[in-house]
Amino acid sequence: MGAVYAIANQKGGVGKTTTAVNVAASIAEAGQRTLLADLDPQCNATVAMGLSKDLSPSTYDCLSGGPSLDEAAVDTAFEGLRAVPATPELAGASVELPRLAGSETRLRDALGAVRERYLFTLLDCPPSLGPLTVNALVAADRVIVPVQTEYFALEGLAGLLDTLSLVQRELNPHLAVAGMILTMHDGRTRLARDVEREVREHFPELVFDTVIPRNVRVSEAPSFGRPVTQHAPSSAGSAAYLKLAKEVAARG
Repeated sequence: MGAVYAIANQKGGVGKTTTAVNVAASIAEAGQRTLLADLDPQCNATVAMGLSKDLSPSTYDCLSGGPSLDEAAVDTAFEGLRAVPATPELAGASVELPRLAGSETRLRDALGAVRERYLFTLLDCPPSLGPLTVNALVAADRVIVPVQTEYFALEGLAGLLDTLSLVQRELNPHLAVAGMILTMHDGRTRLARDVEREVREHFPELVFDTVIPRNVRVSEAPSFGRPVTQHAPSSAGSAAYLKLAKEVAARG
């Protein structure tokens, strides 16, 4: 039986999509069937996988009562990795979903057979704690939280953890935090080292051992429609995401 992971943090620019794409690609590369679903109206994960932003069906269709997530999945250029693309229509879902009865469980109800067909399903969330992210948290078994090693890293974590507690209490008691991953880390700066120390002191059991470095190959890979593990397999960023994928798999 597979597991569903939400990649979530309400702060933008912390590496959610980069983490989702590269962890999914790394797990698939290891020979495990993997699904990546894009829940962000910006469609960045879709583009990063080399897919078009106007494909149908999309995650918007799944949330709107159309096909299930596994039925909407399409092949990518990477063996073992399938994806459910996003379209800009998802922006409207943030307005439409709250008007529907049981809106928080729409994605959970639309999962279909993903746990039977894929060992790992990753949900790339938008940078907010709105209806799309809440749907992902309700549908997921575990959540991975990317944390950028910069000044405001801890600022938003309290709000996110409050939301996770609310979802656990009211909607998904089985939701667990798989871990926090430190991203865009520049070990040459004192600030990055200080932030890493603080996060590890505050959440000693939750922070992954792996740290994702600030790396130009990671940043440029989406423009080629490829994960960094395919774009620059010998880069430091690729090595870090492969290590993270092994750690995610080991934690289960």
